[in-house]
Parts: sequence; structure tokens; C-alpha cells
Amino acid sequence: MKSIITITTALTLCVLTSFYAHAQETEKQTNVEQSSVLKQTIIQEEKDGLKAEIESINARLENKSISGAEAAALKKKAAEKHALNIENRLAIIDNQTALNERNGQEGENGEEDKSGTSVSISIGNENADNERVFGVSMKGKKKKVVYDRRTTSGANIAFGLNNVITKGESFNKSDFEVGGSRFFEIGWSWKTRVFENSNWLRVKYGLSFQFNGIKPTDNRYFVDTGEQTELQTHPLKLNKSKFRMDNLVVPLHFEFGPSEKVEREDYFRYKTHSKIRVGLGGYAGLNLGVRQKLKYEEDGNKIKQKLKSGYNSNNVIYGLSGYVGWGITSLYAKYDLNTIFTDNPVDQRNISVGLRLDFD
Repeated sequence: MKSIITITTALTLCVLTSFYAHAQETEKQTNVEQSSVLKQTIIQEEKDGLKAEIESINARLENKSISGAEAAALKKKAAEKHALNIENRLAIIDNQTALNERNGQEGENGEEDKSGTSVSISIGNENADNERVFGVSMKGKKKKVVYDRRTTSGANIAFGLNNVITKGESFNKSDFEVGGSRFFEIGWSWKTRVFENSNWLRVKYGLSFQFNGIKPTDNRYFVDTGEQTELQTHPLKLNKSKFRMDNLVVPLHFEFGPSEKVEREDYFRYKTHSKIRVGLGGYAGLNLGVRQKLKYEEDGNKIKQKLKSGYNSNNVIYGLSGYVGWGITSLYAKYDLNTIFTDNPVDQRNISVGLRLDFD
């Protein structure tokens, strides 16, 4: 059995190698023939140009606007010009052919592929070739366009207000400032069309960093007592008290909404950039760290403290999230199902509301 597989594989490789070599030789012969035809065309063009100039000179001679000696000199000059034109234009063809063969840069139509690597700054969505990353267009050698690209990708950014929902307490009586508590999220996501012939449902997944900040009220800050983490009043007047949780999560959303099918000769795409989109799902990940920043004055000195500790925070993060919007901009909300602290007697969970930008 192994021998049969080995022989079959070897024969297949021989056939493919022979086919590839034959195709390469055929392509090379075609390019030589095209070059020969182009050279003949150049020679004929210059001959026709010389003939037209000589006829013009003869007409001037017949009208006696120039003498016979002047006519002869003009004809000699015209003949030398077109001879040099032929020589230079043929040399250009030969040099271009040699350059292409040496560097292997012939395109599909026998033309030099001049598409090198370039970088340009631009703002907007990913194009059909999926070349834009965080608003920076990366273009290299042209590649064959995929006829049906079911998966696209791009950056996503979200920001807005952050706060904490405490069990048994009204949100209006929160222990944290609404305007001073904010969140920021940045990540990369992929979006895959679920159905082959319809784009009304997509699955969106990726990787994101979340930074959730809360600002305690009433001159308070968080203190890790060993058994739990609680808010306590600081002995000095605080100019700033901010608590931040950094997470790495994997978001997953089911996105649905209308789209526009754009068909071209060699590919088609579903566009949602000018359509309503709705995404429902959640996220799960890890707590990367918790830190607290305090600013106050003591004995006339300005003190800045950056405290980094576990604060009995949950190491595993998971929650629900969703968005609704138009084009790249959406209203976005997320809610942690895990509690912020593990051993506190009262459950507290993070909640965020803001704007989301999807560049996919």
C-alpha cells in the first residue's frame, strides 16, 4: 500500500512539474512573439513618420519655399532622426524584456508588475483587498482578488461612561462619579458570514483589551483589608481617586442587519457600511491587573500614589455586550456577570455605556 501511494505521488509530481514547465515555456514563447510584433510595429510607425516628413519636404520644394539643397538637408536630418528613434525604441523593448526575465516581474498581461510595497495614511473602512489596518493602508504586490470573501477583519474601538451596579442599591445612589468613571476598549475582530447566499447574519469574534475606570465619591478610596476590599474615607483631602481594572477578553457577537451586494467581474462583496447593524453577544477573558491612583497634598507637598495590588478582584472576566448603530458607529453597552471582588459581602458588577467604532 505504501509503495502504491509513493509511486502515485511521484507520478503526480512528475505530471505537475511537466505541466508547469510546459506552461512556463509556452508563456515565454508568447512573450517573445509579442515582443517581435511590437518591434515590427515600431519600425513601421517610424517608416510611416519618415514618409510623411519627406512628402511635406517635397511639397515645400514644389512650392519653391525651399531650395533643392535645403530639401536634401532636411530629408537627411529626418532620416537620421527616425533611424535613431527606431534604435532607441527597440533598445527600450530589449532592456524591458531583460529586466522582466531577470527579476521575474512580468504580470498576467506580459507587463512589468510595478506594484511595490507602499504605506499610506487613510481613514475609513477596509477595502476589497483587506489592506487597511488601523487606518494605515499597507499595499504590496498585487494579489489575486478572492471571488467571495466570507470573512473580513478590522480594528474596533469603544469608549464612554463606566460605573458599578451594587446589589441592593439604587443606581442613582452610586458610590462612584458618573462623569469621572470611564472605560476604553481596543481590539481586533473578524466577521464571518454565516450563510452562503445571504449576509443578514454574521458572527463577529476577536480579541480586545478593556480598561474600566471608576472614581469613588466623598473623598474615598479602596482599601484591601486582607479579607475583603472596601471603600474608606482618606485622612487627607484627595484631589484624585481613581480605580482601574485592565482585562483581556475574547468577545463574540451575532451581528445581523441588511447589507448591499456589490458585484464585479471577478468578485462580489456584501457591504454594510451604510446600513443598520445590531450585535448581541458577550465576552470572556482574564483580569490582567488592578491599580489605583491617588493625588493629594501633605505638608504642602503634592503626593501622587500609584498602587498596584490584587485587591481581591476576580481573575476571570465574563459578561454580556451588545451594540446597535449605523455604518462604523454604534451605541455600545457591556455588563460584567462576574463580581468585581471575590470576598465582598455585597456583589458589585461593572457596567459600561458608550460609543463603538468598527473598521471592518
